[in-house]
Formats: sequence, C-alpha cells, structure tokens
Amino acid sequence: MMELFDVRLNIDDHPFSKDELIEAIGSCDVFVPNLTNQIDAALIAKAGPRLKLIANFGNGIDHIDVAAARAKGIVVTNTPGVLTEDTADMAMALMVAVPRRLVEGAAMIQSGAFKGWSPTHLLGHRIFGKRLGIIGMGRIGTAVARRAKGFGMAVHYHNRRRLRPELEAEVEATYWESLDQMLARMDVISIHCPHTPATFHLLSERRLKLLKPTAYLINTARGEIVDEEALIRMLAAGQLAGAGLDVFEHEPAVNPKLLTMKNVILLPHMGSATIEGRINMGEKVIINIRAFCDGHTPPDRVLPTSG
Repeated sequence: MMELFDVRLNIDDHPFSKDELIEAIGSCDVFVPNLTNQIDAALIAKAGPRLKLIANFGNGIDHIDVAAARAKGIVVTNTPGVLTEDTADMAMALMVAVPRRLVEGAAMIQSGAFKGWSPTHLLGHRIFGKRLGIIGMGRIGTAVARRAKGFGMAVHYHNRRRLRPELEAEVEATYWESLDQMLARMDVISIHCPHTPATFHLLSERRLKLLKPTAYLINTARGEIVDEEALIRMLAAGQLAGAGLDVFEHEPAVNPKLLTMKNVILLPHMGSATIEGRINMGEKVIINIRAFCDGHTPPDRVLPTSG
C-alpha cells in the first residue's frame, strides 16, 4: 500500500478509540477498517468531505452502516471469498474436537494426570454417520458441507435461498425450508450466516430448546447470532451435549460461565487466522482501492441490504 498510496498505518495494530476514528475519517480519502472498528451512522456523519471509500479489511460488514455510507456518497468494499477455506477448516476442527474431547485430553497430558489407557477413558462421540445442519449455505457453509461429506456426515442445510440443483447434488445436501424443523433433527449445528438485524439471536432460547440434548453447536460466524445466555443455561443443565465457539456475543468479553465448562471449546476469533488468508485479504483491499482511484467500480463493492 505504501508503494501505491500516501498511507498512514496503525503500526501497533491497536483498536481505534472513538476519537481516533473521528480523526481518521475526517482527514482521509480512503479508510481501511477491520471488524474491531464500529463505523456507525453517527461516525459516518462526521466524515470529512475527502472520504469517498471505506475499504474493509475482512468479509463481514456488520460493523459498518453501509446505508449511511451510501447516503453520504461513500463506497464500501469488503474482501469476500479469501477466508472461506480457513473458516471452514476451523469449523470442521471444532466439529471433531468438541465431541471427541480433544482439549480435555490435551489438558490431561499437560497437567500430568494421564495414568494410562482404560476402556472408559475420555469417551466421546464419533461424527461419522451423524446429521450436520448448516445454517447459511454461502461460500463458507458450502465449504463446510464438502468437508463434512468427507467425514461421512449427512449434510442438511437451511438458507434464505435453496442451492442450485447441481451444487446441492455435489455436496449431497438436504434442504430444509423450516429452520425449526431442521434444528430438531440434527446431531450437530454449524452456523455460517452473516450477522444482520434479521439474524440477531436467530438461535433464540426457543430455537435452542428445539435441539436434541445430544446435539453440539458450532459457531465460527458471529456471536450475536446466538442467545449466549440461553446457550449457557442449556449447556449447564445438560440440555445440549456441547459447543465449539470461535465468536462471542459481547466480544472480546467472554462470559465467565463458559470458561468453567468442560463440554465447551472456546477460541479467540481465530477462524480466519492464517498467513495466506491475511495476505489475500490485503491484496483484495489494495485491488479495491486501486480500482476506485482509477475511476472504476471496485470489484467487491457492498450495497445496502434490507436486512
């Protein structure tokens, strides 16, 4: 970026304060935020006349008020596609790790508590032959479906739109128009929809109670999609078998109750954290900025949605 543009960098990678955000958007032509920067309508209202492009470093844009930006004549771009395989890998890793109690096993070794094999030692559950319900069958959901098929799982999904017949056949996925009906019949649920006003607490307490007590919940999307307090109550009461969470409702804060649960694996929002992915994200940001500065429509322009 420094070779192409006059750039001011956040060298120590700290989350900007509100004052720092106001100062930045008031003085630049292009602003490159990430998901830790809340770009709401109030902040966009303070943007200087030079700001014409918000080139987000990341795919998710729930932290940016795209409609407010458009109303002020500011284009918003993101970096879709580059994190698909990395996030799908992490979802699959959690899908194996939680039922097989991998973190408990690793902790046992590290603490010196392992005294040898026995027939009932750290018994978990296999995922081969289990029913996987995917919520959100976009790029990442479809990538998870391909992996799950390789693990011998039966793939089911709920999405706003049904997949094309050829793609549905490729991943051997069964479509459910009703999310409620799918939830009640799955062994594992994996969340891959974006966080929008329409998906806030999509997995509410009522919906979580539809899950079988032997079911596992995996979330590598956004924490706000799940009613976290209801999830904790159900896990504590044995109404769910376990959960694998890479995201949290009040991130970066993690509910202390989750920290004490042996049937939960918690990760620090690292689903997309690969060197390859970050390089690809940066390259997409640069391409979007370069296209915009050259007078072209950026390839990854984001338009406001109705929610």
